[in-house]
Amino acid sequence: MTETLRQWLVAISEPTIVVIDAIAFAWIVVGVVFLLVGALRAQIRGESSHEKRALWLRFARVLVAALSIQLAADIIESSISTSWEAIGRLGAVAVIRTFLDYFLGRDVAEIRERQQPL
Repeated sequence: MTETLRQWLVAISEPTIVVIDAIAFAWIVVGVVFLLVGALRAQIRGESSHEKRALWLRFARVLVAALSIQLAADIIESSISTSWEAIGRLGAVAVIRTFLDYFLGRDVAEIRERQQPL
């Protein structure tokens, strides 16, 4: 019974992980496209540095969201992993992504504070 349940869990989890990673990938690609279009538009229009920072702030939010989505896939993957090596590797990736998420979030908050009128 337990082995059947485990097989079912693995069978459901593997495609779910792929779908979640695909969503994060698409999220990043769309964010990069919007960034490139916005940067070109800002350059052509000669927009202020404030407007350019707002563009980068939106892109940073996209990256933070994508990292969070990918972390969800890592958590699911670690729940079905059977070897300590795989769990350790996934744990290391999760820690790296968590630190990136933290520092990106901190930078976003810092930029937001600088943009606030005095």
